[in-house]
Amino acid sequence: MAATRAPVLYSPELLALAVELADHPYDREAIAQGNARSRSCGSVIELSSAQDDYLAKVGLKVTACAVGQASAAIFAREAQGINTDDVRGVLVSLSDWLEGDVPSTILPRLQLLEPARPHRGRHEAILLPWRAALDALSKPSAPR
Repeated sequence: MAATRAPVLYSPELLALAVELADHPYDREAIAQGNARSRSCGSVIELSSAQDDYLAKVGLKVTACAVGQASAAIFAREAQGINTDDVRGVLVSLSDWLEGDVPSTILPRLQLLEPARPHRGRHEAILLPWRAALDALSKPSAPR
């Protein structure tokens, strides 16, 4: 009987997502800024947004493994225009997906992260951009 092969964690498609991060440079002058750090792997994501009540012109500074970078690239494309409630909703859905309770149709291209689901140590890296967004949108805005 032939052994089944597990999906490759670091597929060429997953690795290619990291290149997209160059399209979303972090803006130190942006009105909203947030960050998130993974306690399990030490990955860090800093996020900037041109708006403080929804995500606009999202910028990212990512220090993470390839899974975290891929997740950040998926986030950057899908998160434009969403607000705090939307971010919270996606975080819940992603957590459920990571536990195997829902299919990967939550977000476009999420199926590229499917091989990371069995690796619990990668779960926080997948959630980091959404947590950084929640941090940025949850801070009181500075007077304009």
